[in-house]
Amino acid sequence: MLLLHAISEIHALGDPRSRVSGVERGGPAASSRSHCAARATRRIHRYLDRSTLASLESREKLWKRDYRSAELYGQSVAPNRDHLRTIIGAVDQRLPATDIRLEARTPEAPAIGSGSGYKIYAVRWPVFEGVDGEGVLLEPDSPPVARIVAVPDADWTPEMLVGIVPGVDAAAQYARRLAENGCEVLIPVLIDRADTWSGIPGIRMTNQPHREWIYRMAYEVGRHIVGYEVQKVLAAVDWFTKRNEERSVPIGVAGYGEGGLIALYSAALDPRVEATLVSGYFQVRTGLWKERDLWGLLREFGDAELASLIAPRALVVEATRGVHISGPPRPTRERRGATPNGTLVDPPLDSVRAEFERARLHFTKLDAGQRLRLIVSGDGHGLPGSEPALQVFVQLLGVRSRLRAPGALPQAATRHMDPAGRLHRQFAQLVSYTQRLIQMSVARRVEFWSKADSSSPERWNQTTRFYRDYIWDEVIGRLPPPSLPANPRTRLIYDDPKFRGYEVVLDVWPDVFAYGILLVPKDLRPSEKRPVVVCQHGLEGRASDAAGPQADERYYHRFAVKLAEQGFVTYAPQNPYIGEDRFRLIQRKGHPVKLALFSFVLGQHQRTLEWLASLSFAD
Repeated sequence: MLLLHAISEIHALGDPRSRVSGVERGGPAASSRSHCAARATRRIHRYLDRSTLASLESREKLWKRDYRSAELYGQSVAPNRDHLRTIIGAVDQRLPATDIRLEARTPEAPAIGSGSGYKIYAVRWPVFEGVDGEGVLLEPDSPPVARIVAVPDADWTPEMLVGIVPGVDAAAQYARRLAENGCEVLIPVLIDRADTWSGIPGIRMTNQPHREWIYRMAYEVGRHIVGYEVQKVLAAVDWFTKRNEERSVPIGVAGYGEGGLIALYSAALDPRVEATLVSGYFQVRTGLWKERDLWGLLREFGDAELASLIAPRALVVEATRGVHISGPPRPTRERRGATPNGTLVDPPLDSVRAEFERARLHFTKLDAGQRLRLIVSGDGHGLPGSEPALQVFVQLLGVRSRLRAPGALPQAATRHMDPAGRLHRQFAQLVSYTQRLIQMSVARRVEFWSKADSSSPERWNQTTRFYRDYIWDEVIGRLPPPSLPANPRTRLIYDDPKFRGYEVVLDVWPDVFAYGILLVPKDLRPSEKRPVVVCQHGLEGRASDAAGPQADERYYHRFAVKLAEQGFVTYAPQNPYIGEDRFRLIQRKGHPVKLALFSFVLGQHQRTLEWLASLSFAD
């Protein structure tokens, strides 16, 4: 359909269309309203796909690495390490390390089981006020050769990773194998992916996985489930460090699946971790948005950049089968509201290798190439914790002996273990801790705004510039100013007795445009200027809901139409929060590159306001 030059071709006396600047003949017509709204959303997805891929190259600008020595390198990446700590919300001061607490079966027999050369204890250790780490400690019968935090996947219990309850293949019980070889091993509980307690009983329950339920509330106060669990691992490292005052041995971290993520991030943040084993997780991270939500991570960090924070310490990447998660628990009439993503698949071997090669560059420049190792389990789909991976891991920790042959599975000393009760405690502690942070936010905001001076409008404008920039950059996500000419395209769609209505399409960025409906009263006199009212629709709305003469009266009451009938120029923009999960995925795609839905809305509105201000009849 050819462009109809509606705003420049009204033929009535004093018609305002003859005075609209910036509208040219030619070019593509605006599409139908429903298609145009959907196309705008698709275009934003395309923009974000490009931005995600571009982050692989652009993030290097945020690093100032100095490879001349390990000490200088550590100093040069310290700002990036601090920023990572902020991104994952690992910002709270941990409690001082104290002796670990045994959850004794009886005072006379505290162990819950025993294996070949080690005993098994249920334990807890302090992290924050009101928050403990809980799990299982494997204590060797002889003095330990190393101290290791072995982090299971989120849906594995510590007891599964030891082998005293079923659920994990014996060949994948890497915690047990490390204990059989003389290591002191602490296995923390991770919050799982079920939805049992996600909601408020008696009010509403959801199908959000427990991890998402905690993430959603934690996000509001700059925390994250990943940061909380990294802090639990680092609190365990605090305890190991205290133990090393009596007998100093190397400290390591190993993990699979979600545990691999936690191990990688923990080692990236804490130089006390001398060697790390990451199994079934490490890969090119451009699909992060499908897995989880981490604000701004990909602008600065992929897995290779996280590995560069470990360098020149040791890192073993094990390519294995991954955790298979198709999404959140199935919604029901009683439980719904989970995000539509949260999927996990096998890390493709070529992706693992590609990211490993990117990481190798940093280790090589630090003359530590042999301290970064890739082990492929099977063809990349084998079990985690393979013998070759564990052998390299303990050797890089300084343990020179070969791994012993696997021993018999350990024996439980009690049938009264309560992993569900323990998990509920862990879940409830993090919920309560986060809710306390939310309650403290009022005082925190007062402190944050303390430099804003309200003594005069001038001082207020001067002293709040920082806050305006902060909310745009750090909360909403700032895009560059519109980069394309507006190239306005218009089409007459309504010819009402009191006004005419026009579809408007304006270019903003490559692939991103602004769309809306302009209503112009017919009684405008020559040279007259009228106020312009921008009329916004809400969630899942359309511009035509406000500006359509035949629109349903029940919700928006055609308020843009009624204002136009009273003589106002009105403009109803089409915003991208439509299409059910399609717009929610814009949020998920945008967050890793530090953008959000309203990053695009602000740019569209900036372009729209520029164009509206250029109209000769706009006051």
